[in-house]
Amino acid sequence: MPRWTPLLVGVTALWAASTAQAGSFDLNLGNNAIELNLAAPVANGIAIGAGVLHSEYREDATMLHGQIMGVERNRRMDIGVGARWTQFNTDYGNGGGLGLGGYGYVYLPNAPAVSVGGYGFFTPSVATSGKLDDSFLAGARMRYDFTPTVDGYVGYRRMTADFDDQRSSRTLDNSVHVGVNLRF
Repeated sequence: MPRWTPLLVGVTALWAASTAQAGSFDLNLGNNAIELNLAAPVANGIAIGAGVLHSEYREDATMLHGQIMGVERNRRMDIGVGARWTQFNTDYGNGGGLGLGGYGYVYLPNAPAVSVGGYGFFTPSVATSGKLDDSFLAGARMRYDFTPTVDGYVGYRRMTADFDDQRSSRTLDNSVHVGVNLRF
């Protein structure tokens, strides 16, 4: 059994407990990585989420996160800003930290089913624990809404982290991926 399986079970349980109104299920796959994200609204304009990213880019790395975001989605844009706790279990070190960031996508006026944008989160050393010194996640996606509740996308993601006893930041994931997002 892969070592990230217990994380996936935990994320699924958290998500199942929080989906009283509506939510989303997001899965993407790359050559060396798999990511699952789950989200649910808890109040008007506020959503919680959790996810797991397992990457074998250079070494084994599993990152589990939980977040709370202020969100807005309409026909022109889809944005969210908030805080995210990320827990790292890697061959370079283990630890966690609280980061800030968000995502933003704009729908193209001449192609309203297409949106482009990206996301990013930064965790400074002042908000970390364990062997983690800091981390940075950034990505970009082009999405296509197949239906009002299903979109597919192509994206690029890069995640780096700096751990104690390492001379520099380590790239934990650097991948192109394809994914699907289901909203219900």
